[in-house]
Amino acid sequence: MPTTNPRRWWALLVLAAAQFMVIMDTSIIGVALPKMQEDLGFSQGDLQWVFNAYVIAFGGLLLLGGRLSDLLGARRVFSAGWVVLIAGSVVAAAAQNAWVEVVGRAVQGVGGALIAPAAMTLLMMLFAHDPKELGKAMALYGAAAPAGGTAGVFLGGVFTEWLSWQWIFIVYVPIGLATLAATKLLPEVGRRRGAVDVLGAAAVTAGLALAVFAVVRAPEAGWGSTGTVLQLVGAGALLLLFFVLQKNVREPLMPLGIWRVPRLGSSNLAMALLGAAWIPMWYFLNLYLQQVLGYGAFASGAALLPMTGLLMVFMTLITAKLLARFGAKPLIAGGLLVLALGLLWLAAVEPTGTFVVDVLPASLVAALGMSLAYIPAMMAALSGAPQEQAGLASGIVNTTYQVGSALGLAALTALATSQGAGRLGDAAALTDGFRAAFLGAAGIAAAGGLVTLAAMRRPASGSPQDVDAPAGSDAADAKAAA
Repeated sequence: MPTTNPRRWWALLVLAAAQFMVIMDTSIIGVALPKMQEDLGFSQGDLQWVFNAYVIAFGGLLLLGGRLSDLLGARRVFSAGWVVLIAGSVVAAAAQNAWVEVVGRAVQGVGGALIAPAAMTLLMMLFAHDPKELGKAMALYGAAAPAGGTAGVFLGGVFTEWLSWQWIFIVYVPIGLATLAATKLLPEVGRRRGAVDVLGAAAVTAGLALAVFAVVRAPEAGWGSTGTVLQLVGAGALLLLFFVLQKNVREPLMPLGIWRVPRLGSSNLAMALLGAAWIPMWYFLNLYLQQVLGYGAFASGAALLPMTGLLMVFMTLITAKLLARFGAKPLIAGGLLVLALGLLWLAAVEPTGTFVVDVLPASLVAALGMSLAYIPAMMAALSGAPQEQAGLASGIVNTTYQVGSALGLAALTALATSQGAGRLGDAAALTDGFRAAFLGAAGIAAAGGLVTLAAMRRPASGSPQDVDAPAGSDAADAKAAA
């Protein structure tokens, strides 16, 4: 039986803080975007790179981060990730032009891709001795994600309104240094032999980046232009190379046999479509509040707090109980369809709208849909994987969500720009563009719900996959009791 670590709960605090900060790094950006656009000279279409540079690096390199954690030791990789994240934060804070800012955000994403899988490995090591403790630790660690999202929305407004947008990056320096000092609480793991598929990691990350670049540039260059076609073909070739490498290298980042795990494919498709609908909604809602309704950074952040607060409360207190009672499939499909309803409501925003009428009720409906779908989709992806592949399944589903987010934001930004969202100062044109983006996101979410209903199979009763949550979690305990 594994030895109990007497400092495991203090170590969990360090890991939960890391999860909090990695997730906050995506949400803290939103309310600062218009000010960053003004100071750094981003065009309306290129502004998304402040978000997508992080997401592409983070999502594209998550599997590599997990592999390095296995080979080099999770604590070493966790610490290295924080060093990289701090460096990226310094670059982003000091940027004087748009593309230095994008580079800083990409470096931050690399740091996050090292931190996240290493933190999960360390958590499993700390609490492997007791499934009950593991369930509680997973719940606390999971709660750090919506808490980080909520804090990012609030702090982004505070820093941007009363200090400067640079502070949304500066804050990572002291926190990162404190986290590095606290890594002595984490267990040390020895190195082990093995190869690293660097070419595969480079191919998938470059392919994703090129695909997003092509979609972003297509409205200006033309979807049928030689440049756009070559970029999309190149992206496809790089992604095909990744899959060829995974089939042929001795120690791939993603052994293709993992896709035989029941429900892994359908749950990953649901996660991709969830990210492709949710992240553009959050992005364009920030722009609508500030560029159309005229909210300042703090007011915009405060306007999003009811939505993020509902997410945090629902995910941490209610979703697990619903998952235990109904299973993953109805919650994923229902959540995506509820999200689509909220987005359809947002697609009715007006240039002269108000927060109470145009934003608050629709955003709460959308947040409810997200709260219903996200954790069940994650659990469905993990529940069928054998224990030795659980980390790989987790890395794949997280990567899928990030990839969906990046491609969805690129596509819907192109749609919004084509409908007038590039005309800064023209509230009517901006609103037309944002409506188109919300409507497009609603279509993506609705497609996700319908695909889940059609493609996801419920596990056979009594089969090893007849669970929707890992052993030791509240959801699994509730199901066992039932």
